[in-house]
Amino acid sequence: MPGTTLRRPPLRAWIWTAGVLALLVVAVVLWRGSDARATSSTTAPRPAPASGSPARALSQAWSVPGDALPEQVVQQGRVIVGSAHGVTALDPATGREVWHYTRSNRRLCGLTATDGVAVAVYATGDRCDQAVALDAGTGVRTWNRNLDLRPDVRLTSTTGHVLAVSPTGVVDLDPTGDNIRWGRHAPQGCTIADARAGSSGMVLLQRCPGAASFQVILLDGSTGTPHWTRDLPAPDGADVRLAGADELVTVVVGDELRVLAAGDGAQRQSVGLPSQDTAAAPTELSVPGTLLLWAHGTVLSLDPSTGAVRWTGSALGLPSVEGGGGQLPANAAVVVPEAGAFVVRDPGTGAERSRSTASGVPDGGITAVVGSTVVYRLPGQVLGYR
Repeated sequence: MPGTTLRRPPLRAWIWTAGVLALLVVAVVLWRGSDARATSSTTAPRPAPASGSPARALSQAWSVPGDALPEQVVQQGRVIVGSAHGVTALDPATGREVWHYTRSNRRLCGLTATDGVAVAVYATGDRCDQAVALDAGTGVRTWNRNLDLRPDVRLTSTTGHVLAVSPTGVVDLDPTGDNIRWGRHAPQGCTIADARAGSSGMVLLQRCPGAASFQVILLDGSTGTPHWTRDLPAPDGADVRLAGADELVTVVVGDELRVLAAGDGAQRQSVGLPSQDTAAAPTELSVPGTLLLWAHGTVLSLDPSTGAVRWTGSALGLPSVEGGGGQLPANAAVVVPEAGAFVVRDPGTGAERSRSTASGVPDGGITAVVGSTVVYRLPGQVLGYR
């Protein structure tokens, strides 16, 4: 209108507007580089209990790669698989994804599964310093916390414990809480060559400068206090690996299995194994009344009190409890991966109860059975047979 003049906004309005714009720019920059933007997470309903049993003839139904895999990949009816940046849970019957948790700006250092959760450790630089626990059935995050672990950390677990292992020390985590129970550093100059978590405690295989032998150390699972330390003589150049610490402490030295008492470390048995040049690590499965161990293409059933061998047989990998449960009913059995078949055997006697033929089963796996599906965990790969 004639005579109307436009008034310029006061200086304080310009300052306020500039401040708001600056905050928006900062917020956008922070969002683009934030963990929130880099994190992708989905969840799923809890799976129904698996039913059925493997058919008499099986074939490979699916296959997925895995950069980091738990020792036991089946947890809460899901198959837990790690990739370069995260964790994915699969339907055992189809191999299809049901939930995932990935962080595109972080490297996955290690992954394990126990007590109904998947525990993953991530790196934010040259250290593995963040841990997260996810409900294995649903993918819901249960806890997360900061850590300070080496970039070459490896995770192993048993009921109630996650053990983070590196050449210079171990740390024990509570899988269902976010607390660190204890940590232990290797003595100056010594190296932790191997470690396993078991029902009898945490067992370490240690080598120190100038020592003529390895040392086997059994730590209390709750406090990290050593129960005992034993020298373990080994021939020069022999491959020495721990198998486990469930009721007995078992170590493979070259082509020999040495069975130590969990109470004091005294050697109970020495068992010859077939000579075999293999990269597959020895593993074991504890079931009520029996300890099953796999090494050098052989499965051995040990008396958990004396270490005496009850039976042996050829096997491609570690057996699993029929039906995938952790507790054995009176008539339960174990499923043994063998050449051309998954064979159901009595864990105490080795007697065959039934078999499911399957061609092309690879060597060096760990078996799990979920309903009518046999899940076979290999280094870097998981297969499903139906």
